[in-house]
Amino acid sequence: MDLNLNRADYLQVGVTSQKTMKLLPASRHKATQKVVIGDHDGVVMCFGMKKGEAVAVFKTLPGQKIARLELGGVLNTPQEKIFIAAGSEIRGFTKRGKQFLSFETNLTESIKAMYISGSDLFLSASYIYNHYCDCKDQHYYLSGDKINDVICLPVERLPRITPILACQDRVLRVLQGSDVMYETEVPGPPTVLALHNGNGGDSGEELLFGTSDGKLGLIQITTSKPIHKWEIQNEKKRGGILCVDSFDIVGDGVKDLLVGRDDGMVEVYSFDNANEPVLRFDQMLSESVTSIQGGCIGKDGYDEIVVSTYSGWVTGLTTEPIHKESGPGEELKINQEMQNKISSLRSELEHLQYKVLQEREKYQQSSQSSKGKSAVPSFSVNDKFTLNKDDASYSLILEVQTAIDNVLIQSDVPIDLLDVDKNSAVVSFSSCDSESNDNFLLATYRCQANTTRLELKIRSIEGQYGTLQAYVTPRIQPKTCQVHQYLIKPLSLHQRTHFIDHDRPMNTLTLTGQFSFAEVHSWVVFCLPEVPEKPPAGECVTFYFQNTFLDTQLESTYRKGEGIFKSDNISTISILKDVLSKEATKRKINLNISYEINEVSVKHTLKLIHPKLEYQLLLAKKVQLIDALKELQVHEGNTDFLIPEYRCILEEADHLQEEYKKQPAHLERLYGMITDLFIDKFKFKGTNVKTRVPLLLEILDSYDQNALIAFFDAA
Repeated sequence: MDLNLNRADYLQVGVTSQKTMKLLPASRHKATQKVVIGDHDGVVMCFGMKKGEAVAVFKTLPGQKIARLELGGVLNTPQEKIFIAAGSEIRGFTKRGKQFLSFETNLTESIKAMYISGSDLFLSASYIYNHYCDCKDQHYYLSGDKINDVICLPVERLPRITPILACQDRVLRVLQGSDVMYETEVPGPPTVLALHNGNGGDSGEELLFGTSDGKLGLIQITTSKPIHKWEIQNEKKRGGILCVDSFDIVGDGVKDLLVGRDDGMVEVYSFDNANEPVLRFDQMLSESVTSIQGGCIGKDGYDEIVVSTYSGWVTGLTTEPIHKESGPGEELKINQEMQNKISSLRSELEHLQYKVLQEREKYQQSSQSSKGKSAVPSFSVNDKFTLNKDDASYSLILEVQTAIDNVLIQSDVPIDLLDVDKNSAVVSFSSCDSESNDNFLLATYRCQANTTRLELKIRSIEGQYGTLQAYVTPRIQPKTCQVHQYLIKPLSLHQRTHFIDHDRPMNTLTLTGQFSFAEVHSWVVFCLPEVPEKPPAGECVTFYFQNTFLDTQLESTYRKGEGIFKSDNISTISILKDVLSKEATKRKINLNISYEINEVSVKHTLKLIHPKLEYQLLLAKKVQLIDALKELQVHEGNTDFLIPEYRCILEEADHLQEEYKKQPAHLERLYGMITDLFIDKFKFKGTNVKTRVPLLLEILDSYDQNALIAFFDAA
């Protein structure tokens, strides 16, 4: 059965955060529901639809930015009380808009996530989790990494209170009171949690999670251990998941899974006989989807998916058909309705144009008067800078509440800009003088009209660290620009993992000296991505990392006065040695550095590089042959005379060229890594072999794995 949904835009509020829009329960089956939404202006608005128009039920005065909005009430009754989190305060409203609760939590950080179950309130700030019952403090937990979401298994179905925290270090932490009962690793940093089917599924213990790299999964949280039910990989390379809901939009009696992503994709998954999710519908909106709900808004009897977007649009994807089957009398009625709608829109447009003229005149007068200050228009930018494990590149996503005019990218370290299919902006490069002013990259992206979201892909070089800056200029008057900075770290291509292979040949770097735990932690934060800014609890900590480009690994263990770093890649140890000694010198700390080099690790790293290098060399060779083969094909009229290998190259020509174009400088990167490995191997022996690099490059040009290993051994 095909699912046909038609888009309807209802109204626009201010910029919205994740999970800040809900539907109030319906008074009867399939009756229209009211929408309640909170925005960054601090306004809570509740509205319903009447004759195709949005009619406000209530609207609060502006205040602090609203970070979360949840519905609550007495357990096993309709959940129609509205709770919002703004700053460190929780406020409660009735469905008519009367405020009945103002609870100041006195948390030192702003509330980021909230969940309500009866009289229990679960809150989390960046690192702190709190559980309150009837506004009285019950439990507290300090997390080792940032908390992105919080939820509790349904207490009306289970004999216990089981809160679950979604943490940035790819872990779900299951709590009991103030303690962690157990942890379970998920395939990416979890950004959103939801109860399966809205009630925890058959057992009441089933939990849905979505990750920032677009993966989706279901876990059963039992009292003793987690049971992983299913996972959906992000094979289509879609955006990160911001919101999920369960609702029967297909109408087969089984609740479907509704998913909203940060690239504007809305998806519907149905469940097959084996309870595995199957994609049934998807539609792209132009900006990130911050909240998603299933219900009935526009017209009685027609179910729909309601979403809120980053810039504040409330949009419905409804089952109501656009072209209705109707008789002559009905047709007249519809025409009259349409005429009324057009005339009301015309008058609204005229009113808005008049208002814009008034405001423009007012601005001109205030900016020209001697007392008046020139008001720089403020605008919100939603940005995300994340490392992709699949292709060892960084994604920089910039989303603005209004249309983007251009984005200037500047970097003081060498980086490559990779092609992005979704990106329709025109890029132009400016020449840089890297020696005199540390500019390695200047690129301008000029966006097409109505582009509010821009996605860029960047690949960095390990060992080269600095800052990437994005200057964002929207299409607003007067012209204004915001600068956003992103750190490129010394070991920028490393990603946190929870397990490593201890059987690999490892090189060890040991630091000792008069430094505190906080100081050595700050050095690790400076060197490596995905490390929490705050020092973890305890006297000693161990982090594991994996290099996304080469699959080498790093183990870092440190405490007050000592740091031990182990890696199967000598170059990783070399970068750490250089950067850490530089950081310690800046702080006038005397470091004792010792290292143990395992000769076998060099051969091991070369073997890891081998398949990637071989593949890239073959790809480059095939791409070089394409033009000549095409010329032969034109000349001869067919390809029958070619050997099968060459025929295959011609058949796959477009795909090969596209892949080669997507990975510029990939081969040079691999050459660079082998060269660094060669130099670093002998650097630890106190020998300078830079004069032998041209010989090494000659061997790489006529690549043979055994010859390369022999060269490393003989040098």
